[in-house]
Amino acid sequence: MDELTARLRELDEEIGNLAVTRKTLLALPPAAPEPTEEPPVLPNHPAYQQILNAFAETPGPKRARDLCQVLDLPLTPKTIESARHKLKRLVSLGVLTETEPGLFAQRRP
Repeated sequence: MDELTARLRELDEEIGNLAVTRKTLLALPPAAPEPTEEPPVLPNHPAYQQILNAFAETPGPKRARDLCQVLDLPLTPKTIESARHKLKRLVSLGVLTETEPGLFAQRRP
């Protein structure tokens, strides 16, 4: 009987400790959700989707000239500069990265 009484006291103390712990946890402010990175919003022009498809189909970094070749565009200075401008815009939106000046690659998650 003494043994059971001692065990009952131990369990009562443990229940008291658990009650205090529960009260403490409930008093804590709710955990803030981790900020989720929203996907970048692409410009509303089909050329940007074509560029992303070109990067998906032929992996690896590309220069504006390489991109024009993949997209079967004429290799004129105007076309290459236009492609470079679009690549730079995708870099500024966080879709692509510029690993070195003029060399563009897909951003790794």
